[in-house]
Amino acid sequence: MSTAASNPLDEPLRKLVGDRTAKVLGEHLGLHTTGDLLHHYPRRYAERGELTRLADLPVDEYATVVAQIAKADKRTYGGGSGVRLEVVVTDGSGSLTLVFFSKAAHAHAHRLIPGRRGMFSGKVSVFNRTRQLAHPDYQLLDADDGEEAVDAFANRLIPLYPAVKQITSWRIAQAVDTALNSLAATGWEGVGDPLPEELRHARGLVPLPEALEKMHRPQGRADIRTARARLKWDEAFVLQVALARRRAAESALPAVPRRPGSDGLLAAFDAKLPFTLTEGQTSVSTEIFADLETEHPMHRLLQGEVGSGKTLVALRAMLGVVDAGGQAAMLAPTEVLAQQHHRSITEMMGDLAESGMLGGSDIGTKVALLTGSTGTAARRQALLDLVTGEAGIVVGTHALIEDKVRFHDLGLVVVDEQHRFGVEQRDALRGKADQPPHLLVMTATPIPRTVAMTVFGDLETSVLDQLPAGRSPIATHVVPAAEKPHFLARAWERVREEVEGGHQAYVVCPRIGDEEDPRAARRNGKHGKGAGKPSDDPDVPGDDLGDLGELRELPDDGERRPPLAVLDIAEALADGPLRGLRVEVLHGRMAPDAKDDVMRRFTAGQVDVLVATTVIEVGVNVPNATAMVIMDADRFGVSQLHQLRGRVGRGSAPGLCLLVSEAPEATPARTRLDAVARTLDGFELSRIDLEQRREGDVLGQAQSGTRSSLRVLAVIDDEEVIAAAREEATAVVRADPELAAHPDLRGALQSLLDADREEYLDKG
Repeated sequence: MSTAASNPLDEPLRKLVGDRTAKVLGEHLGLHTTGDLLHHYPRRYAERGELTRLADLPVDEYATVVAQIAKADKRTYGGGSGVRLEVVVTDGSGSLTLVFFSKAAHAHAHRLIPGRRGMFSGKVSVFNRTRQLAHPDYQLLDADDGEEAVDAFANRLIPLYPAVKQITSWRIAQAVDTALNSLAATGWEGVGDPLPEELRHARGLVPLPEALEKMHRPQGRADIRTARARLKWDEAFVLQVALARRRAAESALPAVPRRPGSDGLLAAFDAKLPFTLTEGQTSVSTEIFADLETEHPMHRLLQGEVGSGKTLVALRAMLGVVDAGGQAAMLAPTEVLAQQHHRSITEMMGDLAESGMLGGSDIGTKVALLTGSTGTAARRQALLDLVTGEAGIVVGTHALIEDKVRFHDLGLVVVDEQHRFGVEQRDALRGKADQPPHLLVMTATPIPRTVAMTVFGDLETSVLDQLPAGRSPIATHVVPAAEKPHFLARAWERVREEVEGGHQAYVVCPRIGDEEDPRAARRNGKHGKGAGKPSDDPDVPGDDLGDLGELRELPDDGERRPPLAVLDIAEALADGPLRGLRVEVLHGRMAPDAKDDVMRRFTAGQVDVLVATTVIEVGVNVPNATAMVIMDADRFGVSQLHQLRGRVGRGSAPGLCLLVSEAPEATPARTRLDAVARTLDGFELSRIDLEQRREGDVLGQAQSGTRSSLRVLAVIDDEEVIAAAREEATAVVRADPELAAHPDLRGALQSLLDADREEYLDKG
């Protein structure tokens, strides 16, 4: 068996293709070794196809012809500044013009001379009523090349590689050929195989050299299928081994067991609840408490539908830890959400959150709030309460991570909306305990099972799929504003009807508005207090497009208007269709106390319509809000729309969500909106969302900006491969944690986990 050190796949590319080509491949495609190059797979394969008679050539299709060169002329154009080579070929049934421009004209002129016979392949177009191939591929035939050579050229699959301006697919193919020939000459000596032999045989997978050969030089489509099946396993298995080792390492760490008493804070809280927990909440709580009682840190992902009661489950876990003498910290991605969590937790706890205060419970604790905008006096008190242990629970933003924050005994970290935090932030908070604290990650975006197995593969997963009793269904409709303007007018009538019925509404826009516009200050004064210093919210903009959160803008084609803005829409509504209603704004550029004031008044029913950015996307809980209108809905992602929609229908009255868009029918953007309107199943929508955008690097491309490690594995489509790879990886790591018997696998793991990615998994 080979060792990673002697593996020829680790050889620098310059030894294979020379310094110049190696430099381009390294700088522009991130390919540095022979292995990197051979794992740069074709994005697709062009078929030269059956040979076509010139008389039968279809326009706008790729075709291959065998013909003889009848004439070749070099001509100038553009006042002599450009050169064009026109070559006329014939096969007896008709003629065709081959066209080459500029340098290509000079390069091919000496080869394409009358009388030579060749095979020519390209896309057929028409210019000046003449069929032509522009810059075709070709191979000239010598007199003794027979029918076999013609068939081989015509029927071969041509790999087309992801390329850049600095190096073409053609040149990448040449480099790949050089690499394959070099390795084949030595019988692939020293090339290890990361898949254990027994696993390969059991799964019917070909060896790595055969897979790479078939991927880059397929004889037919079957070869590509065979190669992809094998290479998908490589990616899934090596990744799952990395995650299995991480789980094994975490489970070996020491942690303080946290066992709540039977008559303490948690029991008192449960006795106060005005409702019973759902079956899902009870079973997930049982899983969490079992983890908390072990001597190793819990690493659990809690996910569920919008409004399934995740915050309550997390609060019970925090109270259990406080009961056991520890402290719990909840990390929220924005100030608005931190304030909302703090408010709802203290309201749910009542006198149990007022320890040391007049009327507070004897067995209660303090619940601190710490954000970037917490005032000096309040901040000093919160820091003191944390270091002495007076505050059993703290809710905050990334201000919790600052060096000055010290805990008496941090036992549990709850991270809300994990995907919004940088890895370093989570890691810094976990580093504030003497021993690793237990970790509970909450995500309100439902995650397909396979994504959970990859993105959160080092976490155990709990799913809340039941909505609490009393929740109402939400009706969702697309409002095609461009095609049917009267539908939009009706949408505002529906909002007014909801308000007249005693309810409230949200209007969501993708943009805040022009901060340099002198009218902005007046608008802020009129529609909600306003534009103060920036807060510590991660979603506060550095420019005018802030508060986008995960909003994915469609590419601007030059004709598209800017996204609709909160400040503009609020003014238009207050002066127009919603005149007379109490309209206010909420966005990330407002001063923190102004944001909190607006949310408090909206929660208290003193605001009828809240015009906001996606700052209200998660965690905001106002049961009396029954309607939501999302402007420019096509500019948001599927999961984000589902999140926003979850802000209504939280009480006993039915919810209504209207998706306003100018996207034409049958466009991808409109199809996305139709999908959201069709189902309330967040797991189904998350699958659609993932299918519609590039999957990215599950090892943290978003954090590190590095190239994706997944090239053939599709997280959604390859569910069976990922699940099977997880099982196999767990078994291998259990039997051989250091992979001593699997040096090739260890080498592949080192390649996958460069320093950045290793760190990402370490802190995950």
